[in-house]
Amino acid sequence: MDTSNAEFLKSVPPVNAEAKRSSFKSFIACLFAMVLIVASSTDLTGQQKPKVPGNDWIQLFNGSDLTGWTKIGAESWTVEGDGLLHGRGLTKAYGYLETEKDYKDFQLSLRFKCVGDGNSGVFFHTGFKPNSVDTTQGMQFEIDCTMMHHTGGVYGEDGRGWVVWPSPENEGVVRKGEWNDYFVEVIGNRYRSRLNGVPMVDFTDPKPSAPDGKIALQLHAGGAGNMQFKDIWIRDLSTR
Repeated sequence: MDTSNAEFLKSVPPVNAEAKRSSFKSFIACLFAMVLIVASSTDLTGQQKPKVPGNDWIQLFNGSDLTGWTKIGAESWTVEGDGLLHGRGLTKAYGYLETEKDYKDFQLSLRFKCVGDGNSGVFFHTGFKPNSVDTTQGMQFEIDCTMMHHTGGVYGEDGRGWVVWPSPENEGVVRKGEWNDYFVEVIGNRYRSRLNGVPMVDFTDPKPSAPDGKIALQLHAGGAGNMQFKDIWIRDLSTR
């Protein structure tokens, strides 16, 4: 059994003695409620949907300042009203906002909006050269609203380039100028992503590079980056 499904099943409370003595009508109502719970926690393929942030999820971005994050490069990262994180390209170089903490295995949920041209990404297992925007390791889950190009796919910053793309029919799932719900998961060498409720990739990497590192949000080179993020939550699954 898939461990995520097993964990969900453990969270369903057992039927107690009082419930057993209840009427047939109450039993049917309870059974129907449980079916709704299971259905709401899985997608049409039977895979578990992203969990609502709870006790085992924490805010990676607190909505008020950049505590826990480090700016890489000269681009602009500001916190605006309503818990909005706004990244703007000021130069022609890359820019990043990197977590102070390393994450090995994790689930990450966020919302993003592509305000202008340019693309972005959620980097993981990332490392940078000192005082540089050049990466020394890592991968990224792509964000690209301009060309509708492989959002949800995985790109290797280890020199491999594209590792896996979404199916062609899912290239248009991303919405420019609107909020997009993004869920990504990294467990060992297995990478999974979901965009606006649609599964995008589920890939086991035969040649994984760095097994650990930072998470970073990207502004692509070119000076046209204009990205907004909010509701950034993480569930740390690492065992070290």
